[in-house]
Amino acid sequence: MTWSGPLIRIAPFKYEIPKNYAGVKGSLRMRSPAYIYASDRMIEQIKKDNAPEQLANVSVLPGLVGSAMAMPDIHWGYGFPIGGVAAFDAEEGIISPGGVGYDINCGVRVLRTDFTYEEIKDRIKELVDEIFRNVPSGVGSEGKIRLSNTEMGKVFEEGAEWAVEKGYGWPEDLEHMEENGRMAIADASRVSQKAKSRGAPQLGTLGAGNHFLEIQRVEEIYEPEIAKTFGITEKNQITVMIHTGSRGAGHQIATDYLRVMESAVRRYRIWLPDKQLACAPVNSKEGQDYFKAMAAGANFAWANRQIIMHWVRESFQKVMGMDPEDMGMHLIYDVCHNIAKLEEHDIDGKRRKVCVHRKGATRSFSGEREEIPQAYRSVGQPVLIPGDMGTASYILVGTDKSMKEAFGSSCHGAGRVMSRHQAKREFTVNGVKGFLERQGIYLRAATKHVILEEAPEAYKNIDEVVEAVNGAGLAKVAVKLSPMGVVKG
Repeated sequence: MTWSGPLIRIAPFKYEIPKNYAGVKGSLRMRSPAYIYASDRMIEQIKKDNAPEQLANVSVLPGLVGSAMAMPDIHWGYGFPIGGVAAFDAEEGIISPGGVGYDINCGVRVLRTDFTYEEIKDRIKELVDEIFRNVPSGVGSEGKIRLSNTEMGKVFEEGAEWAVEKGYGWPEDLEHMEENGRMAIADASRVSQKAKSRGAPQLGTLGAGNHFLEIQRVEEIYEPEIAKTFGITEKNQITVMIHTGSRGAGHQIATDYLRVMESAVRRYRIWLPDKQLACAPVNSKEGQDYFKAMAAGANFAWANRQIIMHWVRESFQKVMGMDPEDMGMHLIYDVCHNIAKLEEHDIDGKRRKVCVHRKGATRSFSGEREEIPQAYRSVGQPVLIPGDMGTASYILVGTDKSMKEAFGSSCHGAGRVMSRHQAKREFTVNGVKGFLERQGIYLRAATKHVILEEAPEAYKNIDEVVEAVNGAGLAKVAVKLSPMGVVKG
């Protein structure tokens, strides 16, 4: 279904769904206008899958603070559109699993190295093959770690801290992660045994879908001083990007609590235009149980990425014959999307605590916020926007405008324009691999299906998405990264 409702361009890269929009059923009562950040070229594509209707639906939810909004990568999701951002009063608002998503804390981290393109170009195939052997990937992939229920509880509650304590990485890594790799509110007792059982064999695995691991080179530096702060000093410097999340554990947590929320909606008499927006008051038992379980899923994801990063360092060590520290393999930053967080923001001249939902959206805080690593407060939080398979990724920084307009939020990637089923009909494995080979990109994928599903043409143009984010002032472009080798689950 194509969006046929009102969408008014109110500024470059910003469109409004007016508050008086009544919805397809004529029964919406939006609490405020909703906003979509996008370029003029992108807006017609955005209308095609009717995701603006989902954004208007979010504007109905109780306790909404400010406006619901969507990033340039907006597309149809479960309940909230993917790319959606909304904040709810911490005392009177709600929390919704549909506003977080199934892959809790799907996130991105990027490492810098001291290598240049010339030093590593002839070893890319060897490096990618070693990483492919070392990091389990694919649908249903199982990791190399076996844990008891007690240890799994620690993973859910301690996150990346658990991984570092077990020898997977360095203590300094924790300083360069959102939340330092751990949401302290997490409570493993709020996670079902089924979620624990699904997660246990998958710790340390990449998974499938749009998850990937890439060896990249710095193609362009737009802000040299900002890049230098992040340890990026020259073009053709080598980086490594990891994109994955909470695997089956997060999916099961979302599934479990959607059922809980469906009952809570009736109990608290919350009217919803779409049952997929099932929610509960954030301070209710149901709301708090979900929040603590969601945080546990987020911690699992941080531990997962930390372990994978450790194995990437080991893979480089084996192929290059050098210690990771001597190769300068330091973590620049790790950001999460698909998350809800309690944060304080300045709203209408007052400091308020709100529960910010970012689904397919990532944080974009400006400098001096205590949530940002001390080393980055002079420039702002790194914002990592990965491309799809075979296209560029970007490092940006948060801005004051994003703090004022969007609760310090930005997009999280390109966003799909084609379903996975359609992609499998449209493309061929040889065609996709040939496209990548012509660009000098070496691919290792777990299955032929993922090659087809993740074909670059199945996604929006990442350069246009980042142009819109930069043009809207939600984040400032600092560095462009191009892939050399790709591992797909």
